[in-house]
Amino acid sequence: MWSVLEIVGFLVAILILLYYYSTSILEYWKERGVKGPKPIPFLGNFKDVYLGKISMNDCFVKAYREFKGEPMVGVFSGHIPHLVLRDPDLIKDVLIKDFSNFVERMVVPNEVEPLADELFSIEAKRWKPLRARISPVFTSGKLKEMFNLLVECGNQFEEYLKKLVEKDVYIECRDISAKFTIDVIGSCAFGIEANALAAEDSEFRKMGKAIVRTSVKSVIKDRLREYPFLFKIFGRFLLDSEVDDFFIRITKESIDYRIKHNFHRHDFIETLVNMRKEPGDISDKQLSDAFLAAQAFVFFTAGFETSSLTITHALYELAFNQSIQDTLRAEMKDVLKRNNGEITYDSISELKYLDAVFKETLRKYPVVLWLSRTAMTNYTFPGTKVTIPKGQHVVVPVDAIHNDPDIFPEPEVFDPNRFLDDNAKGRHPMFYIPFGDGPRNCIGARFAKIQTKVAMIKILSNFKVDACEKTPKYNRDPKSLMLLQPEHGIYLKMTKI
Repeated sequence: MWSVLEIVGFLVAILILLYYYSTSILEYWKERGVKGPKPIPFLGNFKDVYLGKISMNDCFVKAYREFKGEPMVGVFSGHIPHLVLRDPDLIKDVLIKDFSNFVERMVVPNEVEPLADELFSIEAKRWKPLRARISPVFTSGKLKEMFNLLVECGNQFEEYLKKLVEKDVYIECRDISAKFTIDVIGSCAFGIEANALAAEDSEFRKMGKAIVRTSVKSVIKDRLREYPFLFKIFGRFLLDSEVDDFFIRITKESIDYRIKHNFHRHDFIETLVNMRKEPGDISDKQLSDAFLAAQAFVFFTAGFETSSLTITHALYELAFNQSIQDTLRAEMKDVLKRNNGEITYDSISELKYLDAVFKETLRKYPVVLWLSRTAMTNYTFPGTKVTIPKGQHVVVPVDAIHNDPDIFPEPEVFDPNRFLDDNAKGRHPMFYIPFGDGPRNCIGARFAKIQTKVAMIKILSNFKVDACEKTPKYNRDPKSLMLLQPEHGIYLKMTKI
C-alpha cells in the first residue's frame, strides 16, 4: 500500500512532467522561426476561448492584427499548434498551387458521429471521387433546371411576407430567411415540400434550428473534436440523435421511393440514387444509408444556414443605409420591368448592383470565418525557410482578411462600390474568399448566390426595410466555432411599397 506522502509525490511528479512537456511543446513555432503571441502552459493562446469569452476566430484575428507585416503567425490551441497565414501568395500556394499537399481540413471524420462522413470533412482519399460525383448538381445547366423550383419558393415567400407585414409586427429576419432557404433546399435537394413558411411546426425547420443552436453541449463537442482519442470515448454522449435519425430516415425513404417507382427529378437526391445504382470509384462499403444521408445533411446545413445568414446580414445593413437600398431597389425594378415582372435565370446576372451588395455583405460578414487545411507531407513555404511537418494545421483567417483596413479601407463601413467597375481590379484574389478557393472550395457557391439574390429581389422589390426599436446593435456569438452567427435575433420593420 502506498502512503499518502508517496501518492502526493507521484502526483506532483506527474504534474511537473506535464508542465515540462507543455512548455517544451510551446517552443514549437520559435524553433521554426515563426513569430506569434506568447502562449501559456496547457492553454496555449486559447485561455479566453476555453473560458467562453472569445471565439476561436477572435484568437486568429487577434494574432493576424498583432503581427502585421509577418507572412504567417504561430498560435496554440492548448498544446496543438496552428499556423495562421497572412501573406496572400502563401494562401494561394496552400489553397490552389500546392493544393495536393493540403487536401484535408483540420477536422476529419470520426466513427462516433453517424453523419460525419460528409463532403466538407471527408479525408483526401474519399473526397476526390465523391466531389466528382456531386459536382454536376451545381453546373449552370443543372441550376437552370432547378431555377423554376427556386422561383416558386420565392413566390410563396413573397406571399408569406405580405401577410406578415399586414399584421404590422417587427420581423425577425433570420427566422424568415431560414424558412425560405429551408423550403428551397427541401424542394431543390430532397424533392419535398418542407413547408417551413406555411407550418410553424415544420420538421425541416425544427431540424434546422437544432443544427445551428449553440449550447454548452455543442461547444464541448466542437472543442473535443480536436482530440480524436477523447472524442471517441466521450463524443457519443454529446450527439443529437434526433437530427441524425431524421436525416438518415428522410434520405433513405427518398432514395428507396425513387428506385422502387423509377421516379426521376433533377435534384440532389437523384445524384445519391445514381451513386447507389452505380458506385463507380466510390466503394460499396461507403454507400451505407448513413453515408448517403451525410451528403444530404451537409447540403441541407450549408445550403440553408449560410444563405439565410447572408440575407439577414444584407437586410440589416440596408436598413441603416437607405440610399444603398433605394439604388438597389431601382435596379431591381428596372430589370424586372424589362423581363415582364418575372425573375429569370439570365436576369439575375443583369443585377450588377445586387451582386455588389451581395459581395460586400460577405466581405463584412463572411459566414465561414476561417478556412483550415492540413499538410499531407512535410512542406516548405516558397520564399521562406519555414518548414512544417506532415499533419500540421494551417488556418486562412477569412474574417481578419476581409476586415483588414489595409486591404479594405474603413472596413466597418458597408460600401458595395468596393466591388463595382474597376474598384476590385488589382486586388489580390486571396483578399476576398468568402467561398474559399481552389479545388476544395464551396461546391454550392453558385446555388447560394442565386437563392440569396432571389430572396433579396422578393423582399426589396415589394417592401421597404427599416431599423426599429427592437433592432439590436450587432454582436457576434462567441460560442460559434466556425460560422459567423449573431448572438441575438435581427428585428427590422418592413413596409409594403
